[in-house]
Amino acid sequence: MVAEAKIDEAVVEPADVVPVVEDIEGNEGEWVEYHQDFNLNRVTDEEKRYLERSEEYEQRCNDMRKGAEIHRRVRKNVMNKIKPGMTLTEIVNIVEDGTRKFTGTDANGDHVDRPKSQGVAFPTGVSLNHCAAHFTPNAGDKTVLQYEDVMKLDFGVHVNGYIIDSAFTVTFDPQYDNLLAAVKEATNTGIKEAGIDVRLTDIGEAIQEVMESYEVEINGKTHQVKPCRNLCGHNIGPYSIHGGKSVPIVKNGDNTKMEENEHFAIETFGSTGRGYVVQEGECSHYAKKLGSHPTPSLSGAKSLLKVIDENFGTIPFCRRYLDRLGEDKHLYALNSLVKQGIVEDYPPLNDIKGSYTAQFEHTLILHPHKKEIVSRGDDY
Repeated sequence: MVAEAKIDEAVVEPADVVPVVEDIEGNEGEWVEYHQDFNLNRVTDEEKRYLERSEEYEQRCNDMRKGAEIHRRVRKNVMNKIKPGMTLTEIVNIVEDGTRKFTGTDANGDHVDRPKSQGVAFPTGVSLNHCAAHFTPNAGDKTVLQYEDVMKLDFGVHVNGYIIDSAFTVTFDPQYDNLLAAVKEATNTGIKEAGIDVRLTDIGEAIQEVMESYEVEINGKTHQVKPCRNLCGHNIGPYSIHGGKSVPIVKNGDNTKMEENEHFAIETFGSTGRGYVVQEGECSHYAKKLGSHPTPSLSGAKSLLKVIDENFGTIPFCRRYLDRLGEDKHLYALNSLVKQGIVEDYPPLNDIKGSYTAQFEHTLILHPHKKEIVSRGDDY
């Protein structure tokens, strides 16, 4: 995860999707041994507890595997179609239409009357160049993807509120290859280091060391790749994209530990700029805050909040999603909900202009005996 003309949504070709949602069964992700000394005994000592996991936990894992399989299918489809000259709106429509089709939340789907049961987990990010995250086009946006662009494609799928959060970076110009290689290796290092009882700062330190070992030459100038130090990975809760723990991508002294059965998104961002992002630009991403809230002061805001509750709950959304639901004059009411602290806004996050940022991200589960990189695929 980010006015008002209707957007013609890209049609996902029948060959690219399978309309029968029930046929999708998520396979297990990549299993990786814990390599830390204090985790080695779990392979045997905790095997019995692993095999006796509750039915609820097993269902959660299977929901995540199903979401991950949908993510792989959708990203394979969009990877085959992205090319310079497409608008960002066309790209996000391919992703979101495909996700809705596979999860049965499109117009003809089995879950169309249960929009919070499964579907799009947050707005599709298509952040370009110095913009690292939280950009998705609002209605009327005409931005076109160029050959020289570096685009972070970040999207999510949820099943019963269990979220798969995974991202990759799209480029066409080979001069950016080392930037992408740095960030991909840094993310894989974070995945390798993640484990039960591992301190978050130690993961960040390992990621930082790998990231900063890379240089990239762009337009004749050499840059050290820098981690965006105020961006991080995070644990994920049911219907909550950020569960309260942050996984840094630099050493930060946070001695909080990962715990058994937690669900994490490991993501890293590398930059040729200052390695620090700030909020800038028109906002598109929003999410209702957890907890209790005051009654909206405006009748329009109260009505909009009902739409948000019924369709998203605490799942992040964007203004295009409100457009799609027929809320074509929502901005004043939405800003009112933000002002009252009921809804949180998430503006785009930018490094300095002229710089380039890249991102890779995977979702994993810390099982008692091993970790499962649920979103892993043949592509990344």
